[in-house]
Amino acid sequence: MRGLLTVVEAPAASPVQRPVPFDPERGWRLHPQVAVRPEPFGALLYHFGTRKLSFLKSCTILELVQALGDCDDANAAFTAVGIDADARAPYLSALRVLVESKMLVPKENS
Repeated sequence: MRGLLTVVEAPAASPVQRPVPFDPERGWRLHPQVAVRPEPFGALLYHFGTRKLSFLKSCTILELVQALGDCDDANAAFTAVGIDADARAPYLSALRVLVESKMLVPKENS
C-alpha cells in the first residue's frame, strides 16, 4: 500500500513547540487554523499558522480525519468509518504524522 499522507513544510515562522504525542485513546480534532479541501484523490490540508500543506491520499483517511471531531477518541473514529483493527496500522501512522505537523490537536476535555 502506498503512503496515505504527504506533508510539505514551509519555513518555520515561530519557535518549535513539541506536539502532544498521538494516542488513539484520546480525542482529536483538526487544528482551528487548518482548512480542508476535498479532492478526487482524498484531500489537501493547509495550516494557516504553520503554512504546512498535507495531502491525504485516500478518501478513507479523509473520512477518518473528519470523523475525529465527532467521536470521543480515535479508536471510535476508526469504528465509525469502518476500518477494522487489523487494517489500522497505516492510518495510525498517518494520524501520528498529522499530530506531529500540528494539523490535529487534542480535544480539550479528553
